[in-house]
Amino acid sequence: MLRNTEIRVYRPTDQAAVIALWRACGLTRPQNDPVKDIARKLKVNPEWFLVAENFTGEIVGSVMVGYEGHRGWINYLAVTPTQQRSGLGRELMDKAEAILRAAGCPKINLQVRPDNVQAVEFYKRMGFAVEGAISLGKRLEHD
Repeated sequence: MLRNTEIRVYRPTDQAAVIALWRACGLTRPQNDPVKDIARKLKVNPEWFLVAENFTGEIVGSVMVGYEGHRGWINYLAVTPTQQRSGLGRELMDKAEAILRAAGCPKINLQVRPDNVQAVEFYKRMGFAVEGAISLGKRLEHD
């Protein structure tokens, strides 16, 4: 654990700070309401939604972990810009991976926007590889 930073399970009182973090990291998009995304996560393995809190009580990182029995998924991995490259992102990913390993997950998938070169390089350093797959999506509920 990074000095003065605790990784813990998300609490409802974290919502505004987590959304502000996601906005600061450029993770929010108009088609995804972050309030609804959080509510959806809290219905499925809410204990797999982690935040990093520093010694002053500020939320400085987050990660949502998912698993449907075939592949694990990482969503909303974020580290406040002032703490990027500090090891906190790696620590959050290590926790996420430990959760998935304990659940028997054989593989982790995640999606990164093609123009987010910094994120792609981060994940490559952690052993991820760019795969020859196209991501398709279909909205079942419009935010």
